[in-house]
Amino acid sequence: MLTDAQKRARFAELHQGPGCFVMPNPWDIGSTKYLASLGFKALATTSAGMAFAAGRPDNGVTRAYALGHIGELAAATDLPLNADYEAGFAAAPDDVYESARLCIATGAAGFSIEDYTGDRQAPFFSPAEAVERLRAARAAINATGERVLLTARSEVIWAGHSGGFQEALRRLGAYAQAGADVLFAPGLRKAEEVAEVVRLAGALPVNVVVGAPGFTVRQLEDLGVRRISVGAGLARAAWGGFMRAARDIAEHGRFDSFADAAPAGELNGLFAPDPR
Repeated sequence: MLTDAQKRARFAELHQGPGCFVMPNPWDIGSTKYLASLGFKALATTSAGMAFAAGRPDNGVTRAYALGHIGELAAATDLPLNADYEAGFAAAPDDVYESARLCIATGAAGFSIEDYTGDRQAPFFSPAEAVERLRAARAAINATGERVLLTARSEVIWAGHSGGFQEALRRLGAYAQAGADVLFAPGLRKAEEVAEVVRLAGALPVNVVVGAPGFTVRQLEDLGVRRISVGAGLARAAWGGFMRAARDIAEHGRFDSFADAAPAGELNGLFAPDPR
């Protein structure tokens, strides 16, 4: 197995070179190992996929649970792992610092901090608060001396901020100045919006999440995107197949959906211990 430092160096290199890479999101050790077998260069956790597997809604697990999950997946692969760390499981900058320190200790090669509070009455940290929180996360990384990448994630488009795309741009610009290594605004749907974020980012790499049919890898690469994630897309696809098969049994007494099931031999071969 590679060391954390080696994985982090690889992750940083992926963000420096030309072109675009896809960083899919597993939700358990099995999906982590399967994605690694396909030749992807990096992986990322999914807060929603993790929560669904635990029988919880997105943003419904504790920090301790998330840290255990991130560490488990990081230890299961030689690929760099980026952590969807939600809002850092903290509000005040000092608490974000401590939370970031704990995330770094899991072996993650990077992590994201978002500006969504989870509070329906006040769903977003103010830009000033969000900047201070990112500075705290940056300080925690710097204090370790580790090459861990900080992704600044603005949820204002996805979570329905009245300012929409323009508010996302304003925030991403401030987050870049606060020490972010990567910029990310989930919810971009138009090529022009993606291009505008890439222009704003300048030398900083941009992450775009694709959780539904729309953009292709080639289109996003041509727009200058460096990194693509899929969020809970793969987990939802897996849940979709499982739910259709289970409903077919419960409602119709039929097992036809098993025709599309992965062969047990293939799965056993995938998960067999490495003879080395």
